Amino acid sequence: MALNELDQARLADALLRARQVIGVSDPNPRVGCVLGHEDGRIFGAGATQEAGGPHAEVMALRAAQAAGHDLRGATAWVTLEPCAHHGRTPPCCDALIAAGIGRVVVATQDPFPLVAGAGIARMRAAGVVVELAGGAIAEEARELNIGFFSRVVRQRPWVRMKIAASLDGRTALLNGRSQWITGVESRTDGHAWRKRAGAVLTGIGTVLEDDPRLDVRLVPTVLQPLRVVVDSRLQLPPGAKIIKAPGRVLVATVSDDAQLLSDWRERGVEVALLPGKDGKVDLPALLTELAQRGVNELHVEAGHKLNGSLIREGLVDELLVYLAPMLIGPGREMAALAPLDRLVSASEFEFHDMCRIGADIRILARPPGRAEF
Repeated sequence: MALNELDQARLADALLRARQVIGVSDPNPRVGCVLGHEDGRIFGAGATQEAGGPHAEVMALRAAQAAGHDLRGATAWVTLEPCAHHGRTPPCCDALIAAGIGRVVVATQDPFPLVAGAGIARMRAAGVVVELAGGAIAEEARELNIGFFSRVVRQRPWVRMKIAASLDGRTALLNGRSQWITGVESRTDGHAWRKRAGAVLTGIGTVLEDDPRLDVRLVPTVLQPLRVVVDSRLQLPPGAKIIKAPGRVLVATVSDDAQLLSDWRERGVEVALLPGKDGKVDLPALLTELAQRGVNELHVEAGHKLNGSLIREGLVDELLVYLAPMLIGPGREMAALAPLDRLVSASEFEFHDMCRIGADIRILARPPGRAEF
């Protein structure tokens, strides 16, 4: 449908509220809702809270009702189709119907099988006028929840690989030193992307060499993402910072050493046995495991070997690359890829977004058509 100016403004407001619950609502989608009148009045607004907490529509209804507004005939602008099933909370479409809402403008449909048009159908059956936005607003709402869509439709998280590199594509010197190639602004921005993710993935090589924490520190957050270490032989040191940082840790391994497994579990570290080829962790199986744990977006901060493995297996949905204005020369590469005989065999990406972050350039790139699901 063609949105009028008020519809566009209210959905933009709802999207802003949805963005404010990044790092709060997972594994639920980030949703915002605004209630008001066609004459421009706003009665209430809200966004989805923590898992098991109220959804955006209920938050907005509570705000409007607390202010004493009569919602009969009012309009609801919501960034995602109101749910139609009993999960941890009752159906939001029923709450809107019960409040007497006369019109609902939905930015995009919910792909979840128990919703997927059912919320819209139920409201229409109750006499509510429901309109789908489509266009740029719909795309923006979907992009905000690209990980949720990925987990529901593909049964795997949206995999975003973060790389900080020089202009000549080096992520570290030959001796492994990399602090700091990019500036503080890029590092802070990187933490904001960590905050978006349900899990942060790295490899045992990075842990042994850099001893990173991989938690969210440079931006405020309510939830710490699950930290995941690909560690085929269970080499993770007991004193590693990644274990001590706040939040949960999962180790993906192929080792069946009963004593080691018991020791780690006693320390509160979760272990997933995921044997693959050549004694390595089965990476597609790991993505399935993370999806089953409710991980929508997986943020990868790993070394060139694990990066190369993920790219070769076609598991990377998006590259998040920070390029610093320097040339390093010989050094570590972004990803360990086999040499090619022909350019047509190269892994292709399309630029999705580019911007300045401090003195650096941030690039978002995706394989062609990757987000079409």
